[in-house]
Amino acid sequence: MSQALSTPPPTASAPPEAHDLAALAARHGLSVSGARPSLPEYIRELWARRHFISAFATAKLTAQYSQAKLGQVWQVMTPLLNAAVYYFIFGMLLGTSHGVPDYIPFLVTGVFVWTFTQSSIMAGTRAISGNLGLVRALHFPRAALPISFALQQLQQLLFSMAALFVILLCFGIPVAASWVLVLPALFLQFTFNAGVAMVMARMGAKTPDIAQLMPFVLRTWMYASGVMFSISHVTGGHKGLPSWVPELLQANPAAVYIDLMRFALIDSFHASQLPPHVWAIATGWALLAGVGGFIYFWKAEETYGRG
Repeated sequence: MSQALSTPPPTASAPPEAHDLAALAARHGLSVSGARPSLPEYIRELWARRHFISAFATAKLTAQYSQAKLGQVWQVMTPLLNAAVYYFIFGMLLGTSHGVPDYIPFLVTGVFVWTFTQSSIMAGTRAISGNLGLVRALHFPRAALPISFALQQLQQLLFSMAALFVILLCFGIPVAASWVLVLPALFLQFTFNAGVAMVMARMGAKTPDIAQLMPFVLRTWMYASGVMFSISHVTGGHKGLPSWVPELLQANPAAVYIDLMRFALIDSFHASQLPPHVWAIATGWALLAGVGGFIYFWKAEETYGRG
């Protein structure tokens, strides 16, 4: 009798699938909401939304100066005013224009190209954290946001290029076949900018305070990229610097893309002022940032907008 009382009554054993939620979901055709797709599938989804990316970039660009009375004129005026300030400080007060032919076209080209990189990275840093409502409301590949912001800055640069061409002609620089090189240089720079924007978008989504730090980082990077001066001229003879410093400055990606644009547009900027294998370096930076940044961003796809 005691043995019978101590023995629990037999119960029906639950099927193994009931203890395995993943198997149960698969059996009923369910999937995890917001799960990261495979890399090929993610690329296909992103390509399918290419029209959204371009439309979003254009809408952002149009709305950027909608409250200003001069409207879209500020797309050109802003980098031109920056160039004027840099010319006064660096060209006139500090004398960095000495020994640099066609200094004003040299400076304006550098400012326009640098602004493209700077604005793309800053916008990318806030791409997720500044658009949480959109991220949480709609299902789409989140990489569309930093890419669209980089595309927005490319569109703004193309508006500014019209003013740059006028400046070049006003300073006696003729139209040349080398101007065609602007196209591959801009393509490589856009790929680099979009890749870095994706890296910063992931970091900014996790730590929004990075957006407050980036202006200081970018300002330091600008001063090291030869925007307002010729790196080869300033570091000529090394002037007490280790031999690797001028090479490092010239190989940094911002300086590489600025130099390529100057070489394409300005007659007096010769190939001897470019770092060796400059196109290979520019392509390498674009591939490293573009492919690496894309994969780095994709790996955290399911985390964006949560928490």
